[in-house]
Amino acid sequence: MRDFTDDLRSLQTRLSDAEQYLGYDNLRIRRKELEDEIGRSDLWDDPDHARVVSQEYGRVNDDVASLEQLRSRLEDAAALFELAVEEGDESVAPDIDEAVVSLAAALDQIEVRSLFSGEHDESDAVAEVHAGAGGTDAQDWAEMMLRMYLRWAERRGFEVEIDEVTAGQEAGILSATFIVKGRYAYGWLSSERGVHRLVRMSPFDAQHRRQTSFASFEVTPFLEELAEEVDIDEKDLRIDTYRSSGAGGQHVNVTDSAVRITHMPTGVVVSCQNERSQHQNKAKAMQILAAKLLERQREDRRAELEALAGPRSDVAWGNQIRSYVLAPFQLVKDLRSDVDTGNVDAVLDGDLDRFMEGWLRWRRTQPG
Repeated sequence: MRDFTDDLRSLQTRLSDAEQYLGYDNLRIRRKELEDEIGRSDLWDDPDHARVVSQEYGRVNDDVASLEQLRSRLEDAAALFELAVEEGDESVAPDIDEAVVSLAAALDQIEVRSLFSGEHDESDAVAEVHAGAGGTDAQDWAEMMLRMYLRWAERRGFEVEIDEVTAGQEAGILSATFIVKGRYAYGWLSSERGVHRLVRMSPFDAQHRRQTSFASFEVTPFLEELAEEVDIDEKDLRIDTYRSSGAGGQHVNVTDSAVRITHMPTGVVVSCQNERSQHQNKAKAMQILAAKLLERQREDRRAELEALAGPRSDVAWGNQIRSYVLAPFQLVKDLRSDVDTGNVDAVLDGDLDRFMEGWLRWRRTQPG
């Protein structure tokens, strides 16, 4: 039977490191504090506070349970190997090998957590897709990108709320705004901020010539519980209502009460058309506006949060972060991390984790 000693020792080291950088001891203490808080009979007298406590408990308990489960599985694998060696039983070698591979994969996922170093990486995210240079092809590309991110969110089990989709003139979309809810949604999606370039044989060109088109992705942490920190003067707002065209096919419910809010001092514009009434659309748009303005306020107070907004550049040549080439060959390549793949169809179907993780690792190597 193969000697698994080194494999198990390596897993032990990795797990100990994970317990250290995730703060396992502190997490156990915090879990007990939260359990005591949840057990209070008057907890739900303040529903907002109760929700915050419940959400934190869920996150902390998940972290502790994950680490404890890994520790138990690793101890079981080590005990099985030790027993097999003592009894000379080689029949369990496949079981030990499977456990080693499974534990390594689980630790890979936990180690990615160490890459989330931003203050708001655990938050939900407000995401936007905008068509750029390239005419109808760019608008079609923007809709392809929207589908790509919706599929990615579905793969990760995140909840998605689409708040606005503006149809293109002939095909595709001009823009879309959606909220992705789940732990680390902002941390993952911050890797996608920037201009995305598509090269393909245009389905909108009579000669079927190769076309290059661009669309951009923007993301802001959705800090719903902190929205009250933002003081928004109604006199600073221009509120327009319009009829939703139902852009994006099944992406949005058709309503007659879409709302667009412009914050005049900053020029920030948000829209919502997915709710059933003008009042609900306005309330959701105000939440998104508050999230965007809160980001600006925090940037003003703390220079290190400037990275949240990211560099703004034209959605055109020379500014892309990633290229998606469908012709004359097939390749998706991230121009920051150099991660690439020839399986373009899988990427467009939401298989983005390798690019996101590659960017997170690249970010950790950057100065400052």
